[in-house]
Amino acid sequence: MKLADGNDIPPVGLGVAGIPVDLTTSATLAAINAGYRLIDTAVIYHNEAEVGAALAKTNVPRDDLFIATKVWPDRYGYDAVNASFRESMTRLGLDRLDLYMLHWPAPMLDKYVESWRALIDLQRDGWVTSIGVSNFFPAQLQRLADETGVMPVVNQIELHPYSQRLDEQAFHAKNNIATQCWSPLGRSRCLDDPVINAIATKHVRTPAQVVLRWHFEAGRIAIPRSKSPDRIQQNFDIFGFALDADDRSQIAALNKGLDGQLGPDPEIAR
Repeated sequence: MKLADGNDIPPVGLGVAGIPVDLTTSATLAAINAGYRLIDTAVIYHNEAEVGAALAKTNVPRDDLFIATKVWPDRYGYDAVNASFRESMTRLGLDRLDLYMLHWPAPMLDKYVESWRALIDLQRDGWVTSIGVSNFFPAQLQRLADETGVMPVVNQIELHPYSQRLDEQAFHAKNNIATQCWSPLGRSRCLDDPVINAIATKHVRTPAQVVLRWHFEAGRIAIPRSKSPDRIQQNFDIFGFALDADDRSQIAALNKGLDGQLGPDPEIAR
């Protein structure tokens, strides 16, 4: 998929949030071997070094991989972000990052604009190819653009059939921001839904493949998490079928708005 800055990003990746440290390297290698090229980590996941170990072991060329990480709000502020970035790069074993993100806006700190300026300069100086944010609301995205002149090219938010974030998606579309989805399967709760299961039976696919195909057809980037090599492979196998209008209509009806959020209360990001 093409980002607003002209760079490409794979539409499906492996999210390593919550994967145990001792399984992160093997899960990352399993994903790369299955065809994944996007790996998403963060300082707060405490497994950047294990992702880096997998990158050092794979034979896939560096330029074919897309590696993303995020800075946690406890390191916000221009100088602190730069220091955190250098530490992340050391753990990952990289000299260039494909996507760097602010993890939460943390408005109570009022440092996300200053921190965004640090990302802008890291990109300008060639250390980072693309820059984005995670868990930002439209007003906060607009503030970044208004005060720095640079809009994030990616906003990573919790988005799945139970919480479809229509307002955020509309703002993203209007401002050419790619929507990247964490917990794209609703922490597996969506996979037990009878509607999703009926669609999966109809297409002879798994419920996870149906939901990930739904994201893909809508132009969103999904980063499902798994430590199982078999599940990692299944989650990548979404390109041999298509949903129809009735499937999409049924999934749209599952939306509960912000009431369907399963992660941290999004109100803290306002």
